[in-house]
Amino acid sequence: MNLKHTAGLAQPQTDRFSSNPVTRRGFLLRSTQAAAGTAAALSTGATVPLARGAEPPPGERPAGMGTEMPYGKLGEVKISRLLLGGNLVAGYMHCRDLKYVGALFRAYVTEQKLMETFQLAEQQGINTVFETGAEYVRKYNRQYGGRMQFIPHIKVEPGQSDEALRTHILQQVDTGACALYVWGVAGDRLVQAGAVERLAKAVELAKTQKLPVGVGGHSLQVPMTCEKHRIPCDFYVKTFHSDNYPSATPKALRKDFMWLDGGEGWYDNMWCINAEETVAFMQTVTKPWLAFKVLAAGAIYPRDAFLYAFRSGADFIAVGMLDFQIRENCDLTAKVVRLTQKRERPWLA
Repeated sequence: MNLKHTAGLAQPQTDRFSSNPVTRRGFLLRSTQAAAGTAAALSTGATVPLARGAEPPPGERPAGMGTEMPYGKLGEVKISRLLLGGNLVAGYMHCRDLKYVGALFRAYVTEQKLMETFQLAEQQGINTVFETGAEYVRKYNRQYGGRMQFIPHIKVEPGQSDEALRTHILQQVDTGACALYVWGVAGDRLVQAGAVERLAKAVELAKTQKLPVGVGGHSLQVPMTCEKHRIPCDFYVKTFHSDNYPSATPKALRKDFMWLDGGEGWYDNMWCINAEETVAFMQTVTKPWLAFKVLAAGAIYPRDAFLYAFRSGADFIAVGMLDFQIRENCDLTAKVVRLTQKRERPWLA
């Protein structure tokens, strides 16, 4: 299984996600299409891509754009309850066995499209990007006047020295981080290997930067281990979704860390093998919980997934979204949070 996020900044005269040169004919065609799109947007009142150097109204929602986004806090940092997931920012999409989906995604989400997506997200109240894509967040903020926040992950590598880990953490802070967290894959691997002291060291070094520090994991064993050993993180990042979808791994075939090891019955969309146990354990935890993979990589509708996550105790959700999904998801978040104010697990952020 490959969990890497595959993308980089565009090279001169190439598409962001493609190695194919942009030809003169292709450039003229895209220019014509862009002009037509702008005209259509003006005629319908939709958002027009920001001009270079323009100052957007961060966090504001123009009249008629729906319900206000709810917020919480990690430490002193104000975070939208719905975060923009980093996979679709950095250039990676879970495809399961649909081989064409990755190419389709990369053809659609050009760098310009990504800048427009950030603008839409800010206008709808999303103020934070989660996990990956720092270079694009930085470019949007610098060139288009945005104020998007970023929560990067910390990779803890086997055999990594404390000094190398410290340097890596400083590099992540330098991306403009408003918080940090130990990457979910790293959290899983450390706990699976019994390397609790290494996990504790990563949190210790990160906390010297005076930012909120979380620990991530796909396995429930990650937050359970942190609580057992009193690792002083400020929040948890844990996968959470139901198994009410056709391609969910049958219960008899589920095993912990299967997303690392593979195995019979596992697809690229089963990231929480024990949702009920996760709910029960998180009710005992007094730290904020940021849930991710809540859509099971697109297998569950947002209207079901968002309600399930917030009702079950999540304080925030990180969701990968394309531009046309943002407004509906933001409005849905506001409605669901309002409906779940009285829930069994108290709001902790």
